[in-house]
Amino acid sequence: MKKRLVGFAAALAVAVGGTLAVAGPAQAATPAVEITLVYYDSPGTDNRSNKSLNAEYVRLTNRRSSTVNLKNWTVRDKSRHVYRFSGDFRLAKGASVYLHTGKGTNTSKHRYWGSGAYIWNNDGDTAYLRNAAGTSIDTCSWGRKGSYTYC
Repeated sequence: MKKRLVGFAAALAVAVGGTLAVAGPAQAATPAVEITLVYYDSPGTDNRSNKSLNAEYVRLTNRRSSTVNLKNWTVRDKSRHVYRFSGDFRLAKGASVYLHTGKGTNTSKHRYWGSGAYIWNNDGDTAYLRNAAGTSIDTCSWGRKGSYTYC
């Protein structure tokens, strides 16, 4: 009886053009782009210099096997500070981009929020990554300890 059921299930899968394989939970849950590091407390005194502001950053990494266009994707914090990727910004497979708090010239590896104030709270905060449709892609939270967190 068991052999008949297994044979029937296999025949049915072939008949409808499918397979019996199912994506595993890790595979299905992997976002296209992940927040992989947040350096929320820049080294030294918080004096709001551009150098200090740019030492505060978020690293995003493309975990997929193809390029992802981040046009209109956003990074935000709990206080609703929002950075929006403008224009076509393509993140190659396996590549990372650093989003710095201060001012600078945008490149393929470094983007700049342009803020004159710190974004990330040293005593705990959350970074949120959303796609162009506003769907949550990834989050990263931290507490009071340390200067950075790997997500």
